[in-house]
Amino acid sequence: MDSYDRSNDTVFVLGADGYLGWPMALRLSALGYRVVAMDNLSKRAWRAEIGVDCLNPVASIKRRIECWLELTGKQIEWHQVDLANRAALNQLVASYHPGAVIHFAEQPSAPYSMVDSDHCVQTYVNNTVGTLNLLWALKRGAPDCHLIKLGSMGEYGCPNIDIEEGWLTIQHNGRSERVPFPKRPHSFYHLSKVADSENIMFACRVWNMRATDLNQGVVYGIDTEETRLHPDLATSFHYDSTFGTALNRFCVQAAAGSPLTVYGTGGQTRGYLNIQDTLACILLSLRHRPDPGEFRVFNQFTEQFSVNELAQTIGEARRECGLETSVVHIENPRIEAESHYYNAKHQALLDLGLEPHLLNQTLITSLIGWIAQYLDRVDLSALENPNVTWASGANRFWARQTAVDTLAAV
Repeated sequence: MDSYDRSNDTVFVLGADGYLGWPMALRLSALGYRVVAMDNLSKRAWRAEIGVDCLNPVASIKRRIECWLELTGKQIEWHQVDLANRAALNQLVASYHPGAVIHFAEQPSAPYSMVDSDHCVQTYVNNTVGTLNLLWALKRGAPDCHLIKLGSMGEYGCPNIDIEEGWLTIQHNGRSERVPFPKRPHSFYHLSKVADSENIMFACRVWNMRATDLNQGVVYGIDTEETRLHPDLATSFHYDSTFGTALNRFCVQAAAGSPLTVYGTGGQTRGYLNIQDTLACILLSLRHRPDPGEFRVFNQFTEQFSVNELAQTIGEARRECGLETSVVHIENPRIEAESHYYNAKHQALLDLGLEPHLLNQTLITSLIGWIAQYLDRVDLSALENPNVTWASGANRFWARQTAVDTLAAV
C-alpha cells in the first residue's frame, strides 16, 4: 500500500454538487489540494422531477465556489460535464493528469431506479456507463491515478452469514480461492453499483490500475467544519421517500410533530455513519494508496441499526425535550427481508486511523433543532406515503417542473 504522492495534488471530485461531493471538495481545498470539481447538475433536475426540494436552500454551484473563494482565498476549479460525454471527459483527464479521482457522480436513489424502465435505464446509463467512460479515460490519460469510488453496503444485501470486506475465501472440492463476496442487491440502483465494482476490479486486473471501492452505509448529518462557515456553503438535506433516508424522514417528522412512519415491521438493519466520518474515510483512502493492480474494498460505516432502533432513539431524544413522538407502521413499498441476520465487518478504515463520530441523542436533538428552522419548507405529503413500490409497477409519477427549467435557473 503506497502513501499518497504529494507531487501530484490534483484531485477530481465527480458529483461535486451533491450531498457528499460538495463538502468533500471543500475539505480537500481547505487541506491544500488542487480540486477540480465536476458535475452534470442532474440531481437538481431529479429533485424538480419528483416535486420535492431539499429541506434547506442550496446555493448554485457557481455561487458556492465564489463564496468559498471570498472566504478562504482558495480556488475550486469547476467544469460542468457529464460522464456520458466521452470526448469532454478524455480531454479533462488528459489536461489535468489527476493523482486521484473521487467518484460520487451517480444517481443515488434506490426508489428512483425502480420507478419504471426509463428510470432504471437512466440509472444504469448514468452510473455504469459513466463509470466505464471514466475507466477508459483514466487508462488513456492518467494510468497511475488512484480511483476512489463510492459504492454501497446495499450491494451485499442481507446474507445469512457475516459480510466480509469485499472478499471471501471459499473451499471447493479440496481447493481454495479468494473471490468477491456474493452480492444480493436491494434494487436496480444497487445492481448498478455491483456492475461498477466488477468493472473497476476488471480494470485493475487487466490494466494495472489502482482503485478503492468504498461500500458505504447510510450517511447522516448536515454540518462539516467548512459548510458551517456560510449559508451559501451548506450541503443538501433530503427527507422525501425518493432521495431521503429513514433517519432524515424521522427527524423531520419529529420536528413537525408527526408520527414516525416505519416501513413494514421495522427490523431492516443497515450500517450508518456521520458525514464527518465519510470525509475522514475518503481522506484516509486518499492518503494510503493501493498498489498498482490492486482493487481494494473497504466497508465504510461505523454502526448498525434497525429501522425500529432509529425510531426509538429519535423518540427518546424528543421525550428528553418533553415532547412525545409516536410511531406508525405502514406497508413496506420495497421487496426486502424485514427480519434478518446482519453482521458486516468494517475494520480496515479503523486500522487506518478512523475515529468515529457515533450517533447519540445530543446529535439527534441538534439535527431536529436545525430542521425546525425550515419547517415552512416541509412538504408533509412527501413524508406520509412513498411514491414508488417495488412490486406493482404502478408508480405515481411527479413531474411538476421540467429538468430544463431547473437547469436553466442554475
